[in-house]
Amino acid sequence: MARKGSSTIQEELYPTPDETAREDIDDARLLDLDAEKESPFLRAQKRVPARRSPLPKKTAARIIWGFVVIVAAALAAIAVSAFYRYGEHSWRFRLNSSEDIEMSGLTNVTHAQIMEVMGGDIGRNIFYIPLDQRQKQLEQIPWVETASVMRFTPNRIRIQIHERTPVAFARVGSKIMLVDAGGVLMELSTRKRYSFPVVIGMSSGEPLSTRTPRMKIYNQLIAALDSTGARYSQDLSEVDLSDPEDVKVLTNDPDGAVLVHLGSANYLDRFKIYVTHLREWRQQFQKLESVDLRYDRQIIVNPDLPGAARQPAVTLAAARAAISAGVKAAVLVERAPSKPSAQHVVVSRPAPAKRWQKIIHSAKKSAAASHGKRKPAVSNAALSSKWTPAAAPKKPSPAILKGPSR
Repeated sequence: MARKGSSTIQEELYPTPDETAREDIDDARLLDLDAEKESPFLRAQKRVPARRSPLPKKTAARIIWGFVVIVAAALAAIAVSAFYRYGEHSWRFRLNSSEDIEMSGLTNVTHAQIMEVMGGDIGRNIFYIPLDQRQKQLEQIPWVETASVMRFTPNRIRIQIHERTPVAFARVGSKIMLVDAGGVLMELSTRKRYSFPVVIGMSSGEPLSTRTPRMKIYNQLIAALDSTGARYSQDLSEVDLSDPEDVKVLTNDPDGAVLVHLGSANYLDRFKIYVTHLREWRQQFQKLESVDLRYDRQIIVNPDLPGAARQPAVTLAAARAAISAGVKAAVLVERAPSKPSAQHVVVSRPAPAKRWQKIIHSAKKSAAASHGKRKPAVSNAALSSKWTPAAAPKKPSPAILKGPSR
């Protein structure tokens, strides 16, 4: 019995190979049975019913986003409308006085001229002030070239003015005014003095399209005379632009003003001839009133006759204002020669001494004859016809005043 019991315990503790193989087979069967239960091919799976939306997901998302946008836009419109009503009726956005209007760039434009345009907007809501219309009205002021009008909350208006730059005085009727490079006329400045010549040949009734080309000629003349740095324009007291083909300048000479004809081109070269020979001509001729330099080979001395059309007399008040603004007093004096002067032609190139003596002797003889007779006869080397004050042409005839060939 003891042996049997020991063997049984040994079998339980150490199983035999046959039993081990049998247990493996049983475990394999169990695994196979489990696999059959889990295999999807043995039986059909039970389908769970799914709920589907009538719209695709993308379409539904777009609808949701569109609704959000519409709601946001509606809220923004409500906010803007509320703010607009507040700005429309609130006292905070009213222009209370002229102190709420800021102005800059004013030199010759006065505060009163600005308030003539903006004064009607005092007490008005700044959102109802037409800025574009006010800008155009401000630019109608002669001194204003450009203007900008800006609105600043809650109740401020800012005005920026860019004034015109005058380039000359202009004699218009019985007044002296300032004129810019484009031909716009302006009242004289009381805050600044200028050193400009006076332009004549303009009228207040003519359109700007007529004055603009004339001022273009004036600008070309001044630029040419000052191109070399000699500043010849400072010697001019008057510029006559009535004839674009014959620009005439009146020099401010201490020995007497001289009217110089410069034509329509070569202003600098012709004016240099005048400067070079001025003293010589004063010695040759008893009275030097005008010089015509439009011709290449000859110079005509005293070609202008008295009795020409004169400018209207400047009033005393206008003369005082013009002098205080910088106009030379000699320009305001009416020039009316008492006796006609003889016309002389001088060869522009150098001539022998005997020839110059002949010309000078002839000029003196004709000048003496002009004092004793009303119709003097002028005879010299370059001029052989008679000259009559009443019938003398404004421009010399090429057949009569032809210089010697070079």
